[in-house]
Amino acid sequence: MGLRRAPPRPHLRNLLISSAGDNMVRSIKSAKKIKRKNKGSKKGESSSVPSAPAKVWQPGVDALEEGEELQFDPSAYNHLRGFSIGWPCLSFDIVHDSLGLVRTEFPHTVYGVGGTQVWDISSHLNDLAESVSSSTVGGDNIHRLSPLVKFGGHKDEGYAIDWSPTVPGRLVSGDCNSFIHLWEPSETWNVDATPFAGHTASVEDLQWSPTEPDVFASCSVDGTLAIWDTRLGKSPALSVKAHNTDVNVISWNRLASCMIASGADDGTFSIRDLRLIKGDSLVAHFEYHKQPITSIEWCPHEASTLAVSSADNQLTIWDLSLERDEEEETEFKAKLKEQASAPQDLPPQLLFVHQGQKDPKELHWHTQIPGMIMSTAIEGFNVLMPANIENVLPPADA
Repeated sequence: MGLRRAPPRPHLRNLLISSAGDNMVRSIKSAKKIKRKNKGSKKGESSSVPSAPAKVWQPGVDALEEGEELQFDPSAYNHLRGFSIGWPCLSFDIVHDSLGLVRTEFPHTVYGVGGTQVWDISSHLNDLAESVSSSTVGGDNIHRLSPLVKFGGHKDEGYAIDWSPTVPGRLVSGDCNSFIHLWEPSETWNVDATPFAGHTASVEDLQWSPTEPDVFASCSVDGTLAIWDTRLGKSPALSVKAHNTDVNVISWNRLASCMIASGADDGTFSIRDLRLIKGDSLVAHFEYHKQPITSIEWCPHEASTLAVSSADNQLTIWDLSLERDEEEETEFKAKLKEQASAPQDLPPQLLFVHQGQKDPKELHWHTQIPGMIMSTAIEGFNVLMPANIENVLPPADA
């Protein structure tokens, strides 16, 4: 599916490589790679040049040759939509709604909340007040609202923050000075003035355990992944050197709570089994991406599946349960002779490659719509449902 040099569809088991294009609001550009030959042929004449064999086109590896272009094949997706809100959103979240817990039938409705850049609006407050008051009836104007609580314990800016999934209102926040603070809910919040300390550089991401209310994980520019237990003091309970460069993002598997994924600045991402954290806990390590990993998240409906975005402008989906079966591949190629041969160095766990967004920053699976992913990049959002990702839940006894 997707990127190709000749009409036959490239296929590696269930691998689909596709591109959404640059401006999806007006049109979706193509992702098929076609080589134009013998342009001078007259109408009705057949070309004597044999067509080139189909070949999987690898983003970041293969270059477009003269006379070649990428075309989009919509059959790679069950659904694909792009939109922009005017400014880039560095971070967003999908809002839980009351439309149904497991929705598989179209049309779908998605709610989200996001944040964008901030600038000094002090000289424009009067204009903003007039604009808001003229366009709303009643309610609070946003610039009049005050924070519920302020905390000045962080001495530097920070990027890491996470709400507990098991204790409503419990929060951890990390800063560029390597410190982490715990926020406990009360009438507002009580923030522990003494930080958790164990990293030697900026804390980049935080994740609460999906099952243990007092346990959370952190990753850092120092290359480590740390596990903390709030009952055991302010030092990490466990710490492991996860990558040789900055660790940018982590994701704790909510269906298999022993598994945690991490993505690094060198484009690699790893999976670790926390039951083996004191020994060789590394379950898988991938070097597919060529630029820093910007987001990573386990699928909420399939324990072995996760999605990854990178500064190489790719969003990839992986299934760790897959292994290469040469006999099966040979049988498949014999049945579909026009299918493209996949490069041998492509990991068999790679299910889908989505392109078309520039500088992607964050992705999230929709917890109520199986198979749906939403991602944000410099030019806007994409909402996608790949055709080879199950959009129904597996049976309970599977």
